[in-house]
Amino acid sequence: MRTLVRIADSNWKHILLTGRSSRTGLARALSKLGYCSRSEARRLITEGRVQLNGYISRNPEAPVRMGTDRVEVNGAKVVGARRIYLMLNKPRGIVTTARDEKGRDTVYGRLQQKDGWLAPVGRLDKASEGLLLFTNDSAWATGITAPESHLDKTYHVQIGSLADDRLLARLRAGVRESGELLKAKRARVLRQGQKNCWIEIVLDEGKNRHIRRTFAALGIEVLRLVRVAIGELRLGALSKGEVRDLTPQEVKKMATTERK
Repeated sequence: MRTLVRIADSNWKHILLTGRSSRTGLARALSKLGYCSRSEARRLITEGRVQLNGYISRNPEAPVRMGTDRVEVNGAKVVGARRIYLMLNKPRGIVTTARDEKGRDTVYGRLQQKDGWLAPVGRLDKASEGLLLFTNDSAWATGITAPESHLDKTYHVQIGSLADDRLLARLRAGVRESGELLKAKRARVLRQGQKNCWIEIVLDEGKNRHIRRTFAALGIEVLRLVRVAIGELRLGALSKGEVRDLTPQEVKKMATTERK
């Protein structure tokens, strides 16, 4: 077994040094083929369960020529999976993870697509609601979530106080929290009640718990937080907990938006 590993890795090192063909790392190749996440691919590779052209490689960065080299997991050839793009209207109270160590309900319990690997495109915390995307197209997902894409994400936020022009200006200027500047690209009041109101906030960056941390720094309680749009893709009339496929036009438009 060890000889096969040495031969495989030596072969890939030779290809890398000679510069023949375009290549991608083995873990990334499994992800791009829609077989599993990159972290899961690394686990499979280091356990010796992945072969390249008949040889076991334990190197997650071993170069693969996509469409040319044969990749197998547990002896079965990996072929490109059908690309899947889903939108979920995430309900409040479920977590964005495949498995939860506390036994809480997860978003995967709401998906109609059960076969194969699907990953969330970004996340929503347990208390947050709204538009959440899933796909097995890792390149498409990366284009949406990459910080340099500056893709607008629109949220409707109910807070436990009334809003005025001063608060909106503060949101746009940003607040410092844990060494980070948290600011909104745009903010406007949607409607006011007697003691609380709804604000529409647009972000073009994705810091962890961005909106909740912002309001916490200002001493304001967030009552509800709903993501209603990513780029030009809107939640629309999709009911709470429901899932639908993106149309080919929506998938293409999001891919085009990524490159702007």
